[in-house]
Amino acid sequence: MKKKSGERTLLASVVLSSPGPIVVGIGLFLGRSSTQLADFIRRTAELVAIIVSWAIYRVTHKNTGYDANRKLRLERIANHCVGFAMCLSGIAMLLVTFLYPAEEKGNVIPGLIIALLGVTTNSWFWIRYRRLDKANPNTILAVQSKLYRVKALVDTCVAIALIVVAVFPGSLAAYFTDIAGSAAVAVYLLVNGAVMIFKKKEEPMYSG
Repeated sequence: MKKKSGERTLLASVVLSSPGPIVVGIGLFLGRSSTQLADFIRRTAELVAIIVSWAIYRVTHKNTGYDANRKLRLERIANHCVGFAMCLSGIAMLLVTFLYPAEEKGNVIPGLIIALLGVTTNSWFWIRYRRLDKANPNTILAVQSKLYRVKALVDTCVAIALIVVAVFPGSLAAYFTDIAGSAAVAVYLLVNGAVMIFKKKEEPMYSG
């Protein structure tokens, strides 16, 4: 039952994360905020990583023929995908922040709405994955907990930056907050992504 809960939660993550890149992408046609563009790249990379994690979790729990070492290797692939998604997002955000032309930001409301919804949704998933991992330890669930903790914090930063851009369009405050928001999020993503990628290999301890 606990394994079913883990799979259902991962599937819910995929379903609820899917509209994010689409809505933020549509918002890019209405606005030109560097934070919003970087957020689109981040959400797309994270969605791919979540889909990979769900697929591997499903395969390793449906197929009882996997031994502990093979299962651990597959789980490590899923977790590395999450790490690479974070690093890719961080690099993209840094490039967008410092290379994107400084101009009128346009309408950032779609991105702001998604960011605000993301704060709530991602916080819930963070708590949910943490509880599932404590009840039935599994490396994929543990990494998803860390991913959603980061996602909740990132969405908070993005929301703050876009609120300033929306309230004070064209101002120096909007310009510098947009840059600072993107840069802060990028560094945070790079650090956390690198930790996941280069984390010391674990020995098989459980069948999760």
